[in-house]
Amino acid sequence: MSQHPTDPYRTPQATSPARSLPQRDMRDATRAPFTPPSAALTNQPLQQAELAQRYGLLARLGVPTVANEDFDDLARDMAERAGFLYGFVNLFLEEQTFVGLHQPPADSGYVIVGRTMSRDHGWCPEVMARKKALPLHDVHASPRFSGNAVVDAVGIRSYFGAPLIHNSGIVLGTVCVIDPEKRPLAEARRLRDIVINAGAQVMDHIARAPVR
Repeated sequence: MSQHPTDPYRTPQATSPARSLPQRDMRDATRAPFTPPSAALTNQPLQQAELAQRYGLLARLGVPTVANEDFDDLARDMAERAGFLYGFVNLFLEEQTFVGLHQPPADSGYVIVGRTMSRDHGWCPEVMARKKALPLHDVHASPRFSGNAVVDAVGIRSYFGAPLIHNSGIVLGTVCVIDPEKRPLAEARRLRDIVINAGAQVMDHIARAPVR
């Protein structure tokens, strides 16, 4: 990732418009969305308090809550090391916000994703709740994780995610990679370690930003 000492966060350059994701709205998917079994994600007052803490910390750290090229670079490097089509640096705000994103080219024939997604879709809510990595070499191997709107909308078969935890204990979001191909179980530990290391890189990058 290139360094920019006087501009720790760069906004991405303009790109061609992305196709909408999903081809049918995730919120209207016929399958019920996966909801993690966590009071932190079902108790609204607690959820709002955590969100306020998260916004406050991001503001003090000077971390952007919109897309930027440095986080895109980190997402790309993580996806390439894992050999996955998609990589994300994901902040949990009012929606899941992909401040870092890597995905196939628009003309690849794969689904092109946007920069936000509902807070209760995908597997990152589970990572937020458990505060540790979630390796899913085949999302259909467990009924608990196969019933997910993202599976239908994007056709995902493998997911590896890790939390972004500040040294204050506040969980800012996640990093993750997803792919339409399942992975051998024997590769799960290596892929898990890749996303854990990528999460550490993201937090190191955040720590280098000037504190406000």
